[in-house]
Amino acid sequence: MEATTEIDLDPVQQRVLGALLEKERTVPDTYPMTLNGLRSACNQSSGRVPVMQLSDTEVTEALTELRAMGLTRVIHPSHGARQPKYRQVLDEVLHLDDAERAVLTLLLLRGPQTPGELRSRSERLHPFASVDEVDAVLAALAGRTRPLVRELERRPGQKEARWVHLLGQPPAASPHAATTAAAGETPELQRLRDENERLRQRVADLEAELAQVRQDLEDLTSP
Repeated sequence: MEATTEIDLDPVQQRVLGALLEKERTVPDTYPMTLNGLRSACNQSSGRVPVMQLSDTEVTEALTELRAMGLTRVIHPSHGARQPKYRQVLDEVLHLDDAERAVLTLLLLRGPQTPGELRSRSERLHPFASVDEVDAVLAALAGRTRPLVRELERRPGQKEARWVHLLGQPPAASPHAATTAAAGETPELQRLRDENERLRQRVADLEAELAQVRQDLEDLTSP
């Protein structure tokens, strides 16, 4: 069943939803997320284009707006916890399978990307065996009654077309940040770049998980 609801998210809402989608897969033991953990996930420096510095107030406002749209849920405190936790339901609303969900997560968090970039960055969200599989997912998302992605025209010097989500206007990024592969970059250099990015993402996930565990412990030990 295909959802036909139109969704128009601002940049902060996109970042909050993207972070919830990502952490549900990469750090499931600490999901749903507290406000503190979610803010840290939104503001991390790896895997984010552009890097943001959102406040608790901005994240809270976005969560309230997303809940009104039916895209997030709040888990109220229980069993000694003092803070509510938050989860996303975008994948349920849009009836996304794991592959579609992974592609949209990356597009929400990092803006326009090529199929090759999406494949190399999706390892912890959903493993794609080939770029052709990514192409098939993009085609399916673009072919919906209400398309969720579209292909951008190639810019001068670009070897591959890039794709963008249609859930709202993406936040502006610098030209340098938007182009991750320099002209003439060798496959080996790209492989090393991707591996470095994966390691940085793992560190960010561990930091988010540690922050969540600390918050949970504080809730349990506080009077």
